[in-house]
Amino acid sequence: MISSAPDQTISTEPQAGLLPDLTDPVAVTQALIRHASVSPDPGPAQQVLASMLEALGFSVISLPFGEGAERTPNLFARLGTEGPHICFAGHTDVVPPGAESAWTYPPYAAEVADGILYGRGACDMKGGIAAFVSAVARCVRQGGLSGSISLLVTGDEEGPATYGTCKVLEWMAEQEQIPDFCVVGEPTNPAVMGDMIKIGRRGSLNAHIVVEGVQGHVAYPHRADNPVHKLLAVLTALRETPLDNGSDWFEPSSLQITSMDVGNTATNLIPATAQARLNIRFNDLHTGAGLKGWLETLCRQHAPTARVDVRISGESFLTAPGPATDQLAQAVQTVTGRTPKLDTGGGTSDARFIALYCPVAEFGLVGASIHKVDEHTTLADLETLTTIYKTFLEGVMA
Repeated sequence: MISSAPDQTISTEPQAGLLPDLTDPVAVTQALIRHASVSPDPGPAQQVLASMLEALGFSVISLPFGEGAERTPNLFARLGTEGPHICFAGHTDVVPPGAESAWTYPPYAAEVADGILYGRGACDMKGGIAAFVSAVARCVRQGGLSGSISLLVTGDEEGPATYGTCKVLEWMAEQEQIPDFCVVGEPTNPAVMGDMIKIGRRGSLNAHIVVEGVQGHVAYPHRADNPVHKLLAVLTALRETPLDNGSDWFEPSSLQITSMDVGNTATNLIPATAQARLNIRFNDLHTGAGLKGWLETLCRQHAPTARVDVRISGESFLTAPGPATDQLAQAVQTVTGRTPKLDTGGGTSDARFIALYCPVAEFGLVGASIHKVDEHTTLADLETLTTIYKTFLEGVMA
């Protein structure tokens, strides 16, 4: 169930001359960067985007979900009513800039120097949103496309992602607005444009293991019950048990212990409690529920009273190559001259929610500077991405 009723259609009524040239991805990116939207504070970035989309003829709906401090701004915009229906998904929220004094240019000034645009969100992912807007604007200027184009934009991708994309998708399903294919504009290219398209992602599981013992003096271990020894046995067994050898599209699943703590500052004290945290990035040979059961079983074998708290932040998914992914790869190759690798590595993204409803692939800018001081993208890459998106739309809607 959706937790709160959406607002009515956004009424922005942009005045002539206040919007940037929507066919220019640099100008659009600058306009979005200059409205700070550090998660969870949305700022006015989505309203600015809504003005641009309405100027292009989109019907724009505001979809805030959640209450109080968790209230999350989202929007859905659609141009056209017929099929095929192609959706672009992205987020306007960004991570904090860190020490602003360490930036070469202010993080929200969107300065251009030597062919490079600097600013928080330049490539993650206001630049990606801008490239898609400009691609659509160029299509509209040339007479439009057959079918429908929509945008799903959230303000909660960099946050807990509780009331963002997943809730908008529920609303889209209820309103029969699920697209035939979705492109997520995350910065997928490691080094140069055309490197990589993401067609899947690994799942992610976080676990907290707590082992209780009996505190005592180290000189009298028979009077105590050392939980550290039991926890070490659990962790050793976890590390020594390979999860799998990978699958056709995924590398082997990875279990990484991220912390181990007993809170003990004394050298002559057996502690009462030991705890550890770990993360598993898992491929399509597993489910979160299956791994949870495996963890619990193994813990019972080595520490019968251990508590295991598991949180699954996303299941693995794969969009098998097909006509739409082929068209996207062809657009990349046509524009860049490179054959992109179809990949499933890296972290999670909101594509994990979209994959439950329709085929999805991810392609955006070069991501080498995301979340860093001096996040940036080149003007050339913004133009390349815009051309790729436009070429893809023209091909898939031909």
